[in-house]
Amino acid sequence: MKNTIFSFMFITLLFACKPTSNQTETALTAVSTENTFGEAITADNAIGVNDLFAQLGSQDSLVTKVRGTVQEVCQAKGCWMSISDGSAEAKTVFVKFKDYGFFVPKDISGKEVIMEGVAFQEVTSVDELKHYAEDKGAAPEEIAKITEPKKEYKFMASGVLLLDK
Repeated sequence: MKNTIFSFMFITLLFACKPTSNQTETALTAVSTENTFGEAITADNAIGVNDLFAQLGSQDSLVTKVRGTVQEVCQAKGCWMSISDGSAEAKTVFVKFKDYGFFVPKDISGKEVIMEGVAFQEVTSVDELKHYAEDKGAAPEEIAKITEPKKEYKFMASGVLLLDK
């Protein structure tokens, strides 16, 4: 009796794991969009980071699409990144991902991305700044130097398109 039940369970499991044609199609779609994270976006109509600063101005927020160079990525999970125009003295934009719903690869520093979402300015608390410093692997001495909150440009991305492979 046990052998019959075991055989039935094995056969059921074997057929249950076989992908349907719809699952195969979904897997193929995922491969073709491997450089997109979050919602699928295109590169058209993206503005540069410096244009973002000019357009945001004194507004509370701005829904837009931005192109920039990744400066840093959270080394714990890829749950945040900072971007700039790529120059040495550039201002940066701190990027988080909508609803904590997706992450980016941890090895994309120096690569170009296009992001779609909402830009805004916000004061980041000392505790949060220390947390992000830990995420990027900063030394304890560097973290201890963080004693003041910081007003930052931020971006809540609903989708990110990685341009460089």
